[in-house]
Amino acid sequence: MGGIIWLASYPKSGNTWVRTFLHNLLLNADRPADLNELSKFTIGDGNKGWYEQVTGKPFASFSPEEIAALIPKVHRAYALSRTDSVFVKTHNMFGKIHDVPLITPEYTAGAVYILRNPLDVVISLSDHYGTDIDQGVEMITNPEAFSAETDRKLADYLGCWTTHVTSWLTMEKSRRHVMRYEDMLFKPEAAFGGLAKFLGLKPPKDRLRRAIKFSSFKESQKQEQEKGFVEQSDKAEKFFRVGKAGQWKTVLNKAQIDAIVAAHRDMMGKFKYLPPGYK
Repeated sequence: MGGIIWLASYPKSGNTWVRTFLHNLLLNADRPADLNELSKFTIGDGNKGWYEQVTGKPFASFSPEEIAALIPKVHRAYALSRTDSVFVKTHNMFGKIHDVPLITPEYTAGAVYILRNPLDVVISLSDHYGTDIDQGVEMITNPEAFSAETDRKLADYLGCWTTHVTSWLTMEKSRRHVMRYEDMLFKPEAAFGGLAKFLGLKPPKDRLRRAIKFSSFKESQKQEQEKGFVEQSDKAEKFFRVGKAGQWKTVLNKAQIDAIVAAHRDMMGKFKYLPPGYK
């Protein structure tokens, strides 16, 4: 049992992109990995099937407190599902629910935290959840924010964007690696090469570059157009929407920008996301 390596992020911050890169890097095939096989490679945190698997009982029979109490057992099952480390995608903050850690320390080997400018996050997030931008702004500035539960998956406990980022930064530095979406976009070799190094991998440059190419937004968008993507929201036309940075400059109005900056000024400053003119 190698333990869980969490792939953590606020929704619509590049988590799927990182999963796709890792899939392509580790497969090292001569063609892009099938986007719809990502779930075979990366476990999705909060899938109700795991709760039924570890208990042998239907999920509907559990109370919220019982679900929380089962989290460590489910995480143990994740860790035992591979002989080596296992990647688990999560949008949960690094916190507690019903006094139970959402991220179980004893089964955690480390974490990759992916973050993106919240001014761009809010646009993609609003599209994904089928809301307007103002509702998206309310969500990422709400300390109690969570994603809706579905038939297959538990709700994600998000908090506001700053709360989420801050929570994951409390994990000891040696066990976590932070990536910015914008660096993945504009400095891919440095960004993804740094991720490989954190994981103890030393891929030759041609293998790294091939994995970057095979996991590009353009390639993922092409695959989704050709055969769909199983993780697409039923409230959005597509999962891979634009894949750009700085879209907020032409989409958000001043009131929306002001609200996001007011809520997240310090953390935005820390990661160089403050717009010109804001201090």
